[in-house]
Amino acid sequence: MDFGTIILIAVIAIVLIVIVGWFISIYNRFMNLKNSGEATLGQIRVAMKKRLDQIEQLLGSVKSYASFEKETLTQVTAMRAGVGKADPGDLNEVEKQSRSIIGRLFAVAEAYPDLKTQATVSELMSSIRNIEDEIARQRYTYNNIAQQLNTMTETIPSNIVASLIHMKKLEYLEFEEEIEKAPKIEF
Repeated sequence: MDFGTIILIAVIAIVLIVIVGWFISIYNRFMNLKNSGEATLGQIRVAMKKRLDQIEQLLGSVKSYASFEKETLTQVTAMRAGVGKADPGDLNEVEKQSRSIIGRLFAVAEAYPDLKTQATVSELMSSIRNIEDEIARQRYTYNNIAQQLNTMTETIPSNIVASLIHMKKLEYLEFEEEIEKAPKIEF
């Protein structure tokens, strides 16, 4: 082997090492974003379950003052059971339904002044407000992760790796615009 051949082999080896390193780096970034997104969705599911638990408890408190639809309690129970396996589209629907229930509960609470002063109801409403804030923070985090991953799947050169590993874009959590502010839960 002459010196030129050795240099050519060394250059090819270096180029291959750089390409493999680049591929591994982008692959690891995709996996990091994917796992972060899944973890954040898990946190949103937990927060939504907590919200539904609080709604159920609030329903119990409100029931003692007003006859409230049995269907509402059934809906809350069904939603809570489905949150654990929900994808972003399903979470958007649970968000919409649970916000509607919260609105109806607060309307019942408004109609019964004695209920407003009950300590249990006040604590539950405060807890729901805190959970609303937690859901908003987690949704923001998830959507940022989704944006980063989706941008990587669409831009050169990371889109090459995305197509090789069959990386799919993440669905955004797009709760209704009217709920960007938490429902009024103070009296």
